[in-house]
Amino acid sequence: MRPLPDHSLAPELLRVWRISSLGSTLFLCIFPLGYFGASLLWDLPLWIMYILIGGVVLLGLFDIIFMQRWKWKRWKYAVYEDEVELLRGVIIRERVIIPMIRVQHVDTRQGPLLRHYGLASVTISTAATIHEIPGLKEADADELRDSIARLAREADPDE
Repeated sequence: MRPLPDHSLAPELLRVWRISSLGSTLFLCIFPLGYFGASLLWDLPLWIMYILIGGVVLLGLFDIIFMQRWKWKRWKYAVYEDEVELLRGVIIRERVIIPMIRVQHVDTRQGPLLRHYGLASVTISTAATIHEIPGLKEADADELRDSIARLAREADPDE
């Protein structure tokens, strides 16, 4: 049996994911606010709004503190001569093997948060889909991109 992938994502990515999760939690605040606005128009019980507020706060804290850390700890990858292997997922574990022969192109990507923390994502495109290694140090991402591109060229029988 093949060993599990052992390369981890950059530790700074955890902070990026937590900031994104905070943004999602703040977005969920529209539900208690919407209920409060509706309660001003109609005679609705306020205890439901308090339950909504508590639910958003608990869900947000759980996501920011625990889920993002578990997700970061479980995300692993490995690059071999003939394939790239990705392992991810907290509740549902997903193990993906991408044969080098199927790789069409490899790219790096940075959003504003990743750029701020000096991180980049590596995207691996095949005919069927795009796979992403979400957060590596910028230099590591560039090196990995170049390495996968070189291995994919070597694996192509047409060249």
